[in-house]
Amino acid sequence: MNSPFLSLKDITAKYADEIHEAALRVIDGGWYLQGKENETFEQHYAEYIGTKYCIGCANGLDALIWIYRAYIELGIMQPGDEVIVPANTYIASILAITENGLRPILVEPNPETLEIDDTKIEAAITPRTKSILIVHLYGRCAMTDKIAELCKKYNLRLVEDNAQAHGCRWSGKRTGSIGEAAGHSFYPGKNLGALGDAGAVTTNNKELADAIRALANYGSQRKYVFKYTGRNSRLDEIQAAILDVKLRHLDDDVALRQQVADYYYNHISNPLITLPTRLPHKQNVYHLFPILVADGKRDALHDYLEQHGIGTVIHYPIAPHKQECYAKEEWNVPQLSLPITERLANEELSIPMAPCLTQEQIKYVVNAINSFA
Repeated sequence: MNSPFLSLKDITAKYADEIHEAALRVIDGGWYLQGKENETFEQHYAEYIGTKYCIGCANGLDALIWIYRAYIELGIMQPGDEVIVPANTYIASILAITENGLRPILVEPNPETLEIDDTKIEAAITPRTKSILIVHLYGRCAMTDKIAELCKKYNLRLVEDNAQAHGCRWSGKRTGSIGEAAGHSFYPGKNLGALGDAGAVTTNNKELADAIRALANYGSQRKYVFKYTGRNSRLDEIQAAILDVKLRHLDDDVALRQQVADYYYNHISNPLITLPTRLPHKQNVYHLFPILVADGKRDALHDYLEQHGIGTVIHYPIAPHKQECYAKEEWNVPQLSLPITERLANEELSIPMAPCLTQEQIKYVVNAINSFA
């Protein structure tokens, strides 16, 4: 038996008729950018997340870049200001900060939740700190009451990287509506995935939304009139139409992911394996299912599972502060020492997680993990 890490073909096949119909509607309609499909998806996604505004853009990284660029254009931040960000995130979260000339302040995660450790944030705040960027990593909600208190106490802008957590909730709200703005990725492998690159920003702040929409459209708020030096970062009509189809099924797909996770939590029993703290289903949409492998045996388990036809991925094998691109940055010289982040990079392994896994495949994965020594 085989169990792929993620079969995008199988996920797409679940809604193939609706997706084909949506794509053909755009193709035959003859309008391929900035049209009704964008308007419809933006409206539906804003309603789903619980915000007034949604601005489609080219990808999730751009979504985060435009949020911080808009803060700078509006005079809320300036280059050199600091943004607190989890140290163990995917590098895109940090790239969005440095792309805007802002200074990332990396804070270690809690090794049990894998999310930013809210007990370590206050010590990292300085007079130059202007924002906390929380990342709902792996589909797990990163927000806490403590983070909300710190944002209020120090007047910090709370921004969410919601690239991996479409549909997640905290305190009655969906992630993506908790902070002042949020960046979303619709990369094909996400819980809400396009058939190519795509992204969006959600916010309730009209001034911010208007600036972001202009920045992603060459800096223009009116044709041939340019308020900002922007870029071309737009969501195309076919991707918007397909995303609107998949949005209708998102909660059902998340529920299937949660069933897979329940089986993993209830049946994985290998003493070499540690599972992250189990969250209520509302707070975890299981974009990924990470496990931690002790005794330096992560790579051996990866190879063992591959030999048994089970796909796995390491998220992420090299921590951002150890990447060559940041080796000479002032904030990383001498190189930061982040032992928890570095340990997670050496121990994390993501096992198959998808709404199309069969019960037989799930059992096969668990039996293989439990038999590893």
